[in-house]
Amino acid sequence: MNQTMLTVQGWIGTTPMLREVGGVPVLNFRLGCTPRHFNRSSGAWVDGETQWYAVSAWRRLATHAEPSLRQGDPVVVHGRLGHHTYVNKSGSEVVVLEIDAVTIGHDLTRGTSSFVKAAASGPGSDPERDGVVVAA
Repeated sequence: MNQTMLTVQGWIGTTPMLREVGGVPVLNFRLGCTPRHFNRSSGAWVDGETQWYAVSAWRRLATHAEPSLRQGDPVVVHGRLGHHTYVNKSGSEVVVLEIDAVTIGHDLTRGTSSFVKAAASGPGSDPERDGVVVAA
């Protein structure tokens, strides 16, 4: 199975919203990534155009991320890239880039964070339900 995996560094642009889909928790938020470069002629940093991604975190990642993430937080998101297209109210076709997150963490180049380890899964736990990926 070929999937495009990527890691993106950016800022949470919306309040993360936790909901359930078919009894499974999912956390959604928008992630803004603005590239910067140094302009030698002006001697100043210049912002490029912001790229926006819709981020979805499922299962255990969703329930752990919800109390940890806030709008405006700098984060690093790693996951599968996808997209969908729709026609907006004004009749324009819009392409939405989506990241199905595998991991999310605070960007520690921007500040500090503290970590609280979750309770260990028991012997009868289901790694797929818990959001754990087991390599074969």
